[in-house]
Amino acid sequence: MGLKVKLIKSYAGASIRQKRTVQGLGLKKLGDERILVDTAAVRGMVFHVQHLVSSEVVAEEAKPRDRRRGKKAVACAGAGAEQGQES
Repeated sequence: MGLKVKLIKSYAGASIRQKRTVQGLGLKKLGDERILVDTAAVRGMVFHVQHLVSSEVVAEEAKPRDRRRGKKAVACAGAGAEQGQES
């Protein structure tokens, strides 16, 4: 079971703590939806910004997200591979 969270109100003018909480939930734009693992920590985050988001319990499971590497890390990894080919 998962928790479906949707950003229904803009967080412009909200406190920094509330903005970071919304970003921590993975919501960026108005209308964004995420299905998250239903844990006490996530429910606490939703409680703190309940005036900005809507939430409901769904039968779907949260999909694990792959970690993204930064542009600099990808460029460095690519340069190392190219150097190995020149030798």
